[in-house]
Amino acid sequence: MTKPRADLKPNSFDYENQPLVTANGFREYDARWLFGKEINLPGITALGLGLGTYLAEIGVPLKIVTGHDFRSYSLSIKQALTLGLMRAGCEVHDIGLALSPVAYFAQFALDCPAVAMVTASHNENGWTGVKMGAKRPLTFGPEEMTRLKEIVLGGLWQERAGGAYVAVPNMRETYLADVTAGIRLSRPIKVVCATGNGTAGAFAPDALRRVGAEVIPMDNALDFTFPKYNPNPEDLEMLHAMGDAVKASGAELCLGFDGDGDRCGVVDDKGHEIFADKIGVLLARDLSLVHRNPQFVVDVKSTGLYLTDPVLKERGVKTDYWKTGHSYIKRRTSELKALAGFEKSGHFFFNQPIGRGYDDGIVAGVAVLQMLDRAGGRRLSELYDSLPKTWSSPTMSPFCPDDKKYTVVEALTRDLTLLKEKGGHLLDQPIAGIVTVNGVRVTLADGTWGLVRASSNKPSLVVVVESPASEAQMRAIFAEIDARLANFPEVGEYDQKL
Repeated sequence: MTKPRADLKPNSFDYENQPLVTANGFREYDARWLFGKEINLPGITALGLGLGTYLAEIGVPLKIVTGHDFRSYSLSIKQALTLGLMRAGCEVHDIGLALSPVAYFAQFALDCPAVAMVTASHNENGWTGVKMGAKRPLTFGPEEMTRLKEIVLGGLWQERAGGAYVAVPNMRETYLADVTAGIRLSRPIKVVCATGNGTAGAFAPDALRRVGAEVIPMDNALDFTFPKYNPNPEDLEMLHAMGDAVKASGAELCLGFDGDGDRCGVVDDKGHEIFADKIGVLLARDLSLVHRNPQFVVDVKSTGLYLTDPVLKERGVKTDYWKTGHSYIKRRTSELKALAGFEKSGHFFFNQPIGRGYDDGIVAGVAVLQMLDRAGGRRLSELYDSLPKTWSSPTMSPFCPDDKKYTVVEALTRDLTLLKEKGGHLLDQPIAGIVTVNGVRVTLADGTWGLVRASSNKPSLVVVVESPASEAQMRAIFAEIDARLANFPEVGEYDQKL
């Protein structure tokens, strides 16, 4: 196989015989491309060759789990990836149609060191990608992805003998039995299960029923056209539909799952969405009653309540703020041996005795049901109302090209840092602090804060704001950030605004 090219065009001889792979698809902690435009099937095979070569390079046994999500082209992509892995000498254990956490689970169940899950998660149709790992329960971070990119784009792979293919039957049942083992709710909590016609529809409703919940299905039929909206429980369109379903059915809550099942979104009994960072605070409160002095990890997009909530402070809860991204939080949670890690995007990571350290939306959903079961009859809305009040935005994503987004964030960071150093004000307040561990998070004297960072998996920025003072202050800090971003012509339209 020849070295990959980035200039191949469809409907040509070369396109059918040579690998197309564009550099932008190698992200910080996974790989995502527009299928056909940025990568073709020979390019996917080159990726498999490169991944197998990298595994050999770092001394990992060449035994790897593969699975694929429910998109019209994912199976063919997995087959092309499998071909490359086998040519690199790997023993490929194919678990078929699966969720990302099912593939991570299979690493343990099949004693495979590595994983390559074909999924574009909640991205729009047309996207494809691969989530990879070589050290359970972790997935690749920037260092691994940089080396993999060098091998693939440089054509530096090495073919090896010994490649093999093993079809693994019934991993779905093995997984469902494991995540529901020993868990039984004391009452049949009525829950809407929303999956946006994504792959989770084949897993989540059954899992919730097995722990004793009364499940109201919502868009659980698999349909890779995503006829209503992308399966993304962080997006307001899906959240609003989840809220309507709760009110129509009289359910106690709705649990929503993204396209590959590694994220969970929650709507309460009144139909109000509760963003994942606030669900994390509630889970931290609940788990701190079961586990003494627990440690948690959260991402920089998350609410400040992890540090200021009086209940968590009284119970000796420790929280570490870290970089946004499932690979970063997963790794940090493992390093600190934390009980759990929470991301505002809806990734939840539970270590033993709750989980195995990887992000699993179904395990998170079951944990929410157990929390509600232990709440002594209180509704989820009551638990939420018991938190100190803050006003928070959803995660908003203005378009910004992949080759421009980091430059924009660096420039904004310089501007805000200089403003603080000069004693300048925002919203007529002094700047209390700036955190630059991942983008720039600026906090004002009244606790109002705003974050801008580069998206790790799409050509966009990420904007999140929160205020403990008022909704008006939350909107004001967003307006301030939005005005500053407007100075950069490369920043385009938002996917959603306040």
